Amino acid sequence: MIEVSAGGVIFYHNSICILQKYSGDWVLPKGRRERHETLEETALREVFEETGVRANILDYIGQISYEYRLVSSNYRKKKKVNWFLMEAQSTQCQPLRKEGFMKAQFVQMEKAQLILAFDSERHIVQKAIKMHKEAM
Repeated sequence: MIEVSAGGVIFYHNSICILQKYSGDWVLPKGRRERHETLEETALREVFEETGVRANILDYIGQISYEYRLVSSNYRKKKKVNWFLMEAQSTQCQPLRKEGFMKAQFVQMEKAQLILAFDSERHIVQKAIKMHKEAM
């Protein structure tokens, strides 16, 4: 079974909101879709839950797929994440510590590309930056 998630690349002017996990990895906010939720609803809910940021969706960026291993059972799980271009009204943010995040902050968009832990998320950010610049 494929796990479906959604998340956001959240802009405030020329900065993007990213999260730092307790492991030190920097990631984008995303999470699992709940029953009867649209992908847009999932993305907005997860962004708010993980960062405390209320954002508006501007556009759909795209989807990435990957597999990860469950630590408890060594089972490999397939996941699809749908990404949305979002805009925040302020830079106020707060990490959801119980989900393993120690920092939530807006960083300059080029810096965000450099410090994100995963190539797939860097690619999504590159695409989002291009879309954001075209919309301006």
